[in-house]
Amino acid sequence: MNPSTERFEVAGPAGTLQALRDRPAPTSVASVDGTDHAVPPRGVAVICHPHPLFGGSMDNKVVQTMARAFVQCGWVAVRFNFRGVGASQGAWDEGRGEAADLHAVVQQCVGEGEPLALAGFSFGSYVTSLEVAAIAAQRAIEKIVLVGTAAGNFAVPAVPAELHERCLVLHGEADDTVPLAAVMDWARPQSLPVTVVPGGGHFFHGQLPLLKSLVVRHLMA
Repeated sequence: MNPSTERFEVAGPAGTLQALRDRPAPTSVASVDGTDHAVPPRGVAVICHPHPLFGGSMDNKVVQTMARAFVQCGWVAVRFNFRGVGASQGAWDEGRGEAADLHAVVQQCVGEGEPLALAGFSFGSYVTSLEVAAIAAQRAIEKIVLVGTAAGNFAVPAVPAELHERCLVLHGEADDTVPLAAVMDWARPQSLPVTVVPGGGHFFHGQLPLLKSLVVRHLMA
């Protein structure tokens, strides 16, 4: 978390949710009349954390790394604690309630017509995929980032074919929490590409700079 990180709360379906918001540094461009005009952020990215029952929270290092990547690329990055994590109210709900939490955050933190990106790590990728499936027909999703997708542990929905070019699926070759084979079995029927980090484990220890650079490359494409 950087010194300018904003702490705030969101009204979730099971009570108040803790959240953090990071904004990109203000930038400006000169117009034809010679005056400078502020460049607005590219949009809002909402990022989901790993499994609440195994220590997952919005302060997870992979989640923080993804937030930094989004901010570097001009996005406002929003992270939040699912119900029952930290000071967020409510209790673990096996993914159903957590998906409702994410939907509430999107509804309250992303304006109508404002560009939206969705991202998640591990269990958070599963929840992110549920939100993608739920809203893709109603609103545009500019970017999707799924890291360590928990395909072997949960019934992760397929990514809509029209969003494949906007979706980055990242997985560690040596992930012993979610085996790469499980993610390939999920991706294969969709013909959805998977970017594999050689030697990477589930938490990408020692490889977070690489993870960040891969996310930045995707966001800038």
